[in-house]
Amino acid sequence: MKRALIIACSALSAVSVAALAATGHEVVTQPDARGIVRKMMDAPQPMPSDAEMTAMVRRKIKYVFVLYQENRSFDSYFGTFPGADGLYSQPASKTPGFVQTLINTNGSRTTISPFRIGPKQYAWDTDDIDHSHARIVAKMHVVNGTARMDRFAITEEKKYSPHGDPSLEAKQFGELSMAYEDCDTVPFLWRYADRFVLFDHVFQDIAGPSTPGNLSIFAAQTGLTQWAFHPNEATGTFKGGPETTNAAGGRISEAGAGVPVVTDDDPFWGSPLDPDPKVPVNPHDFTSPHGAHVQINQTYASLALTTAGHEIRRETAHDENPRLDLADVRQDIAYLAAHGQKPVDWGWYEEGYGKAVSAAHEGPTDADGVHAAYITHHNGPQYFGYVANNPAERDHLHGASAFFTALKTGGLPATGGVFYLKGGYLNDMGLTPDNPSAKARRNFRGDDDHPAYSDSQISEAFVARAVNAIARSRYWKHAAIIITWDDSEGDYDHVPPPIVVKGPDHEPLTFGPRVPLIVISPYARVHQISHAVGSQASVVKFVDKVFGLTPLALLPDEMKGRRLGLKEFGEANVGPADAITPDTTDLMTAFDPARLDGKARPLPPSYAIIPDHDITTLPQFGGKGCQADGIVPTDVAKGIHTKIPADFNPLPKTNPSA
Repeated sequence: MKRALIIACSALSAVSVAALAATGHEVVTQPDARGIVRKMMDAPQPMPSDAEMTAMVRRKIKYVFVLYQENRSFDSYFGTFPGADGLYSQPASKTPGFVQTLINTNGSRTTISPFRIGPKQYAWDTDDIDHSHARIVAKMHVVNGTARMDRFAITEEKKYSPHGDPSLEAKQFGELSMAYEDCDTVPFLWRYADRFVLFDHVFQDIAGPSTPGNLSIFAAQTGLTQWAFHPNEATGTFKGGPETTNAAGGRISEAGAGVPVVTDDDPFWGSPLDPDPKVPVNPHDFTSPHGAHVQINQTYASLALTTAGHEIRRETAHDENPRLDLADVRQDIAYLAAHGQKPVDWGWYEEGYGKAVSAAHEGPTDADGVHAAYITHHNGPQYFGYVANNPAERDHLHGASAFFTALKTGGLPATGGVFYLKGGYLNDMGLTPDNPSAKARRNFRGDDDHPAYSDSQISEAFVARAVNAIARSRYWKHAAIIITWDDSEGDYDHVPPPIVVKGPDHEPLTFGPRVPLIVISPYARVHQISHAVGSQASVVKFVDKVFGLTPLALLPDEMKGRRLGLKEFGEANVGPADAITPDTTDLMTAFDPARLDGKARPLPPSYAIIPDHDITTLPQFGGKGCQADGIVPTDVAKGIHTKIPADFNPLPKTNPSA
């Protein structure tokens, strides 16, 4: 086996690099301490068995970091990434939904195809398009079990003008659903995708908005098991009742509440309906004139239970309402107490959460001193009563600043764990969008990548800051970093998702359109694209494998729920998707066996680090990110010049006069 070679570019001609690459070597570009670009060549390795690969990953990876962003489809960010299954990977005639119908303001019909927006359009700031469950399903346009992916534009347009000729705003929203960005807009993300591993067939677990994704990445489902156990709590039909409206149970009467969760209703816990809140919320999330819209208590298993391992009884003994919180996981607890592994730490770090309900607020606050940066419905663990009502579990929830402090001070447990990081409505880097619109500069200061309030460049700066902090910490040598998004925003994506489960409305539930996913690690492959099929549940499946956890899907209560789902609903995959459910990769294709077994050197921290000055300077690389990254997008490489509609506006709501 050839050893890894590190060769300075000055001593290696382009012909030599090409020759080595042609023999099957991977080529890694990285700057050294002096800024000299180097090449690292690794000989190709035969793939080990699943068991061998899992064992090697377990020996090397102790820390899993999930940098969890918001609302981007794969094609909207990486549709022109070289080598990916993208917008121009095949002829337009063979690309589902490439040509879509749109209606002009005079009532005439036209067509629209994907088009690139970039620095000239200040593409890092765009308004929010509809990503509700019903409209994502409508945009996918499923016929005979296959999504045609061809109604993104017209569905978005008709939301704003359901009858008659569309307004200009309606048409502009329809156009916005077909826009895409590239490395000139998000150069850091493209650099990570280029240097490490980009997954191009990861779908959002649930066809819907943000909350379902934030549940799936922690529980590998959004309540399918609970739906099987309690059919009266089904989404869209649950009406509550005298015995279910008590505050202790968190069971309230809301049209959108119920399981499986497909809406962005906030968690009951901490809400104005919670008589004894133990967790914080952003009060502005509950200012609807119709009152608080909250979700029912989530009572199925999640990583909060399996990470407790054989200490599960001691952990759950602190629950302040076990009758309601633990009723659906009693057998799971008994099983884990008898068969679980040693405990694994976990943490959920979110911008604005802070450390207490009424004190220690984090980040910028409003005049009332509340958690102004905190987005309540993005905190997946907070939906579970057995987390919110248990002080031992609540200790796993933190503000984002605590994440960076732990990395800097070495505050994470020596035994490792899984740690999630999310941004919010505001950023604490003091960054302001590069945009001539005063409204955009004021409104787009968030850092979680969600259109309407987050700036893409500020958001990827938040990610880069986290990657740098990990790379510079003691944890890098045992780290796996996963960058992914919670839903597709309702933006166009051309790849039809597998239809695995239908929900209570008999419409496709699992999966929704693709989202990007990138894996960074000292043991990662380089310059690789994985076509493995997965979803947010793949993150849970990876965590299961790394730490030897019992998969949620194999716990007794979840297995019972799966059987009930088949019997009651005729659905074979009612349950967590981290085992049994098809099309859920474990992300192991991201790792290089040679690096794992010591036959090739691990990637150094410098290979992942983006200079701090570049992170905080907007626009990043002066708006020439592709040039800085040395990447040629596929549309540019093929000489394709997309045409931006003459009446296009990236901010049809924020700045309608543009």
